[in-house]
Amino acid sequence: MTTLTEPGSAQRIERGLLGRVADRVGGGVVQVVLVLVAVFWLVPTLGLLVVSLRGEAQNNASGWWTLFTKPAEITFQNYSSLLAAGFSSSFWNTVLITVPATVLVIGIAAMAAYAFAWIEFPGRDAVFLVVIALLVVPVQIALIPIAKLYGFLGIFGSITGVVLFHVAFGLPFAIFLLRNFFVGIPRELLEAARMDGAQEWRIFATVVFPLAKPAIASLGIFQFLWVWNDLLVALVFADTENQPMTKALQSQMRQFGTNVDILAPGAFLSLIIPLVLFFGFQRYFVQGLLAGSVK
Repeated sequence: MTTLTEPGSAQRIERGLLGRVADRVGGGVVQVVLVLVAVFWLVPTLGLLVVSLRGEAQNNASGWWTLFTKPAEITFQNYSSLLAAGFSSSFWNTVLITVPATVLVIGIAAMAAYAFAWIEFPGRDAVFLVVIALLVVPVQIALIPIAKLYGFLGIFGSITGVVLFHVAFGLPFAIFLLRNFFVGIPRELLEAARMDGAQEWRIFATVVFPLAKPAIASLGIFQFLWVWNDLLVALVFADTENQPMTKALQSQMRQFGTNVDILAPGAFLSLIIPLVLFFGFQRYFVQGLLAGSVK
């Protein structure tokens, strides 16, 4: 008995099999490449950690990779010296600057973005264009005027002044990001809440804000990293008592070869907090970046 087959079916089956093999091989290659990129990206961080755990003499004598053959060189004396040098106060100053600057930017920007997206008021579009225009204003152009203003208000050199500066320059981008996310929320949800008698504040708090968690998480990561790693604003507006870690490390850059025992552990502590934050919230970060891309 002869089995009839469609012309070209064998070729289609063969191509399908080869296609599946190519897909599997291609996917494996991509995964290997991504793993290698991730490993190479983490090598400097690993090297900094190892340098911070070795003595100054060992770091001057050989490369950091020799620690894997001489684990007895591991010591925490560098971290003790770092704390003895008063670095702990700089760490807490960084926290006191970064956390309020991040929380205030998220709170103010979320309310402003909701108003620009869903509340009709005179001049709304014009004001939003002004906010967009502020995105291109460089930080350097405001240093001298803000310094004079802070001197008049008596907050120059304080943590409050540094926080307010970061909030002011973080708001334009934050409002732009959240407003673009808010306009993608279905209008029917807001109309249903209004029909149930909810006021604008309740709609914002119970409907819009929970739906915006991915975008808010992305904004929080951006703002946290910008403020945590800032050096320019700290150099201008923070005095010695209120200096964050970036300024404290910069003050140690006298001769890099002579005080690496202070710079290495300080730089690693300054690096590890943003790294842990990013890996801990990377799922929300990706969701926030992709939010609104698919309708």
